[in-house]
Amino acid sequence: MENHLSEHVITEFDRGVLLVRFNRAEKKNALTSEMYSALADAIEQANEDKAIKVVLFTGSEGVFTAGNDVADFLEGPPAGSGSPVFRFIDRMVRTDVPLMAAVDGFAVGIGTTMLLHFDQVFASEDATFSLPFINLALLPEAGSSQLLVEACGYKKAAGLLMLGAPFSARDALDCGIISHVSRKEDLMDDAMSMARKLAAKPGSALRATKRLMRRTREPLDERVRAEGELFAQQLQSDAAREALSAFMEKRAPDFSKFD
Repeated sequence: MENHLSEHVITEFDRGVLLVRFNRAEKKNALTSEMYSALADAIEQANEDKAIKVVLFTGSEGVFTAGNDVADFLEGPPAGSGSPVFRFIDRMVRTDVPLMAAVDGFAVGIGTTMLLHFDQVFASEDATFSLPFINLALLPEAGSSQLLVEACGYKKAAGLLMLGAPFSARDALDCGIISHVSRKEDLMDDAMSMARKLAAKPGSALRATKRLMRRTREPLDERVRAEGELFAQQLQSDAAREALSAFMEKRAPDFSKFD
């Protein structure tokens, strides 16, 4: 069932996957403050609803997003951490729900930097990415000055951020910004197939795994200790008992009743 979080953001929930669609094709899905609020609301909904295992973002009519709506941005520039855009970024950074994207067409500015926070990203062969901040006398945002360096190394990141030139899906794959390249006609099927596979996993273990992977880099013994504590907790869960019983009984586990 579709739900309009705003005029230009549509969500649909089915079998553990919350699909979030940018729906402003006449403006190349350029993002407004109202849309950022709706996107933050979608992630908050996923945080609170254990039935939502994965959030999958996509665009419409062959475009992911052209980035910020410049007119809207100039009329109401972000004013502190409570502004809609920073609220959306904060929810992306803090959520332990797996985030995915299916990218077709243009992914400009935050349309690219948001992907650095996602766990899996599918893009069509003709998708085009751009980080044009320097060309607007602006700076990288959403943690991209750190995350892009971590993803593809300093020199590649410097080229992308200091030149601001568009780059291809294959370049984005090489840089670790996306995880898969699909044929245009297969994009949504491929992304949804991955989302369904993730949604079939035990939700508590899925979220805990993401929390571990997103922790700040730390001494190895501290990470081992944190893993051990969470492992012991998870071992006592109903989902773990179901998985171990299913293994012994040579059947597929059913986690649906635990999440």
